[in-house]
Amino acid sequence: MILFTLNLIGMTCGACVSAIESNLSNKPGIHSISVALLAEKAIINYDSTLWSSQSLIEAIDDTGFDAELIQDVPTVTPNSQSTNLPHTLQLKVLGMTCASCSSTIERQIGSLDGIQQVSVALLAQSAAIQYLPSTLTITYIRSLLPLRTVVDHISSEGYDPIVGSSDMASNSIQLQSLSRTKEVKEWRTAYRSAAIFAVPVFLLQMVFPMLSPSNPIRALLIEPKVFLHGWYLGDWLCFFLTLPVQFGIGKRFYKSAFKSLKHRSATMDVLVVIGTTASFLFSTVALLSSPLLIKLKSVQATYHPTTFFDTCTMLITFVTFGRYLENLAKGQTSTALSKLISLSPTSATLYTDSSCTIERKLPTELIEVGDTLKIIPGDKIPADGTVVRGESSVDESMITGEVVPVTKCTGDNVIGGTVNGTGTFDMLVTRAGSDTALSQIVKLVEEAQTSKAPIQAFADTVAGYFVPTVLILGVLTFIGWMIISNTRLIEYIPPLKHLFIMNSNGNGSSGGKFMTCLKLCISVIVVACPCALGLSTPTAVMVGTGVGAENGILIKGAGPLEAANRIDSIILDKTGTITVGKLEVVGIAWNTHQQIDDKRKKMIIKAITAAESKSEHPLANAVTRFGMKHLGWIDRVSSKVQVGSFESVTGKGVRCKVTIDLSETDKKDDKVETLDLLIGSLGFMNEELDDKSKGTQSIRLDEASEKFMIDEESEGHTCIHVTVDRSSICILSLADTIKPEAAQAIEAFRFMGMSVTIVTGDQSRTANAIAKSIGISPSEVYSNVSPNGKKSIVERLQKSGKKVAMVGDGINDSPALAISDLGIALSSGTDIAMEAAQIILMKSNLLDVVAAIDLSRRVFRQIRLNFLWASVYNLIGIPLAMGFFLPWGIHLHPMMAGAAMACSSVSVVCSSLTLRWWKRPIYSIKFDDQESSEKKRWSWNWLKSLRIGGDSKRIGKRMGQGQEDGYLPVRLDDLELEELQMMEI
Repeated sequence: MILFTLNLIGMTCGACVSAIESNLSNKPGIHSISVALLAEKAIINYDSTLWSSQSLIEAIDDTGFDAELIQDVPTVTPNSQSTNLPHTLQLKVLGMTCASCSSTIERQIGSLDGIQQVSVALLAQSAAIQYLPSTLTITYIRSLLPLRTVVDHISSEGYDPIVGSSDMASNSIQLQSLSRTKEVKEWRTAYRSAAIFAVPVFLLQMVFPMLSPSNPIRALLIEPKVFLHGWYLGDWLCFFLTLPVQFGIGKRFYKSAFKSLKHRSATMDVLVVIGTTASFLFSTVALLSSPLLIKLKSVQATYHPTTFFDTCTMLITFVTFGRYLENLAKGQTSTALSKLISLSPTSATLYTDSSCTIERKLPTELIEVGDTLKIIPGDKIPADGTVVRGESSVDESMITGEVVPVTKCTGDNVIGGTVNGTGTFDMLVTRAGSDTALSQIVKLVEEAQTSKAPIQAFADTVAGYFVPTVLILGVLTFIGWMIISNTRLIEYIPPLKHLFIMNSNGNGSSGGKFMTCLKLCISVIVVACPCALGLSTPTAVMVGTGVGAENGILIKGAGPLEAANRIDSIILDKTGTITVGKLEVVGIAWNTHQQIDDKRKKMIIKAITAAESKSEHPLANAVTRFGMKHLGWIDRVSSKVQVGSFESVTGKGVRCKVTIDLSETDKKDDKVETLDLLIGSLGFMNEELDDKSKGTQSIRLDEASEKFMIDEESEGHTCIHVTVDRSSICILSLADTIKPEAAQAIEAFRFMGMSVTIVTGDQSRTANAIAKSIGISPSEVYSNVSPNGKKSIVERLQKSGKKVAMVGDGINDSPALAISDLGIALSSGTDIAMEAAQIILMKSNLLDVVAAIDLSRRVFRQIRLNFLWASVYNLIGIPLAMGFFLPWGIHLHPMMAGAAMACSSVSVVCSSLTLRWWKRPIYSIKFDDQESSEKKRWSWNWLKSLRIGGDSKRIGKRMGQGQEDGYLPVRLDDLELEELQMMEI
């Protein structure tokens, strides 16, 4: 099977989407088709034995829309590797002048391993004098042949290759499509051209006839007769001015309408064509027949035919102007995605030797995994990698949403597309090309913006029946009012009498009963707009997912937006979600029975750090990090501390001898001290120190240390004992640190109407202690849970009627993430967790979960608001156009109907653009003055009336409680949270 992605031009509403999908989906060999209206993309999965990319493009062109190939690749199965699939590369090669050059390249490149096909197209601009760059197309296996090898091989032959990969072409096409530059330019030209003709027609038909008969303008342009009685100069001027608008500018509407009707589907263009053609034909017939009517004496000799050429010209002008504004607004909906696509730099600096002294500038497309790159101040990082030398700060705001630059040192990871600060560093490439985090983010956002929410199916269904229904209503309006106008009923209703009877006698400007009924019919056809309904969902989804990407929230499709609106229960994994996921030393108790001064304590910490640095155990790593930070050691243990006789006892602890050089700190003669060290569990100490092996406690703890151990273990912490020369020195307490924002996020979840549950594979004592510290009762905690157990808990809640969101970051969370109504994965998680989740957060911050759910709900509210507006518009506009309010003298002129129709689509797009103003939720903090100064705390209350940022005075006023009442509004971000935690309250 082949996955075929193409760019579509000419779609305006849900009916267009329905027309394409219905015409292709039932054809043999088409496995699936998905058309995205706003993104102007179609993704087709087809059988290559029955279809080709060209035949699919022709089929879509036949439907009435222009199609342009973006990508045509084999479907990758889970068991296949993308690097083993054939890849097509296009190179522009400068310096080729003849067939001999092309044959040389084909022969040399074709001999390389991994090359499947080589083709050179030599394009001559003029006879043997000037040549355009020749196109070299290569199909190769990426795992066997690096791209840079191909380019270097061509360069060695004396030619200059310019890389132009399919990804580059795809991005270029997509950027043009997203910005809608072509469409904006075309519709701007169309409406300006239409206005040049429409304005004079409007003046000739609507303004100048209202002037007095003696006015020279009316006498010159309106009253003069030409050729025959009944033909007036003004009417013929209007006729000739209308022709280029109706059949020149309107040609695109005719072509689109013809093709859609040919395939038994009706789009908005059909309504435009019927409305404008009806007014043009009626006016033309009235104009041409007026001499005959005068000759037959059916009318008076002074008869002036009633035409409304202004209706068709102004309708087309309004429609084209509306399309211009609509495309202008649509281009703004994809700003975030366009920025993401443009983040990748065009070139990079590569070290070509192992000593990193020789530099080479090359296109980013030639970067490969394992390359060492030089990054200078201001550079965009070209690929994902690890810092191997140097230090700098990196702006990651466009990827993670983090506005504060992040310091990067040796060993830290950097993300492609981020911007280097003032430092210089070297990096080792770990992921390049389409495998980088930026490429994956772009892909996720693209897929999200081309996906359809379940609610969109309703809009597409309505759009399929909308146009035929409107045409029927238009015909019924014409027939109904023709019948009513020929009854005596209208004589008793003054507005109807004026409109039908007086005008039928030629005293009005509407030109009789038939013309009045026809105008009502045209108004109905023109005012109805399926575009507004069709744009309601995709515009909101595109803007919302783009805003999410800018804030480090990646929403995989429109489905999660709808799912988040129904979530009433959230399950949190403990490790890595509520906690940091990394053990830290949280406490230390020194044995008070020992005389240990600060100098001695520092020496012992040096010994402990050096000893634990020899172990790979997670507990040992945590102790090593603590010691390195405490001692100020940067990346290695001091050379003045030597570890000997090191022995690790699996699951228990370590024993060793540590020799410390005291020459810099101790002026005694003995400048070296050796410590006999034991580090491990209490049981390990008992075994090592109990000579009789009776299992009794041989280690002696002072009262304070014993109390410290009991208290820490009751909190679920792990205690490590340290002895020096067989005497207890200290106890270290280790724990997986709770994220500082965890309690705050829990309160937010509850206010948002969600019950909160913790699931973990850890022991119950630890889980309950953590739950208690963040305000969750033990009844909402599930401990010692396996991966399948987490899945079962989700299923159990779903069976009880709950809509469940699962938040996790590990492999053991994947089953639960996949089965939950809404799976949310943190960026610290694995690829499997990312694949299973529907929302991915680029920062491992629980407040981002709050923000993600809030944004999703805000987007879905916007979708419903758009649907409401589109529905109300049609429910009011169509009855008004049908003449329901004519008895009160209220009706809708066709020109005004066209203007209203144009505004409806633009208003929906602009409504969706308000999502760009979304900000992270705001809290207010209520200080509790009833507690002592040592135990003062705050409770968090969601600001119901204001969901978007604002100054504290305005928020306090909205809430009816200012800062004088003890409320301080703050935004949910890490910096303010940390500042609040350090405040003296």
